[in-house]
Amino acid sequence: MIAYLKIAGIVIAALLLQMTLLPRYLLDPFQPNLIIILVVYLGLKLPHRFAGVAVFALGLLQDSFSGIYLGLHAFSYLCIYTLLSELADRLYTDNRALFVLVVFVATIMSALLNLVLLLVFSVGNGLYASLLPALLPQALINALVASLVSGVRLPVEEAR
Repeated sequence: MIAYLKIAGIVIAALLLQMTLLPRYLLDPFQPNLIIILVVYLGLKLPHRFAGVAVFALGLLQDSFSGIYLGLHAFSYLCIYTLLSELADRLYTDNRALFVLVVFVATIMSALLNLVLLLVFSVGNGLYASLLPALLPQALINALVASLVSGVRLPVEEAR
């Protein structure tokens, strides 16, 4: 029970950092997306039966604070988690370089999924003009933060 409380504390700290503190001090493309790092961690190292629900809830929470369409990040994070949880059995998930690379690719994949969903379901023109220039800096910053936190293990991580 204490292990789950530690995980909840880590998630709440990451959410508070991402939603309150980081936007105040860092410009937009240079803010790390800590939620996508958690999604990749859950997909690669902790494919639990409730992790998909947790990923969807994290996406909904980010959507509710970001002010854009509700469910946009939730759907893209759930797609990324599903792909990673299926690939986790075929990969050596304890490799730090793999974790950093997957965070980089997942950031790009999330932005492209968001772009496709916005192009399909939104009426606004020029959506790609605001997403594409910030894509590479965001992916590089997320990869940098993932390299810094890649050695951290959650208390209930299952052995593979």
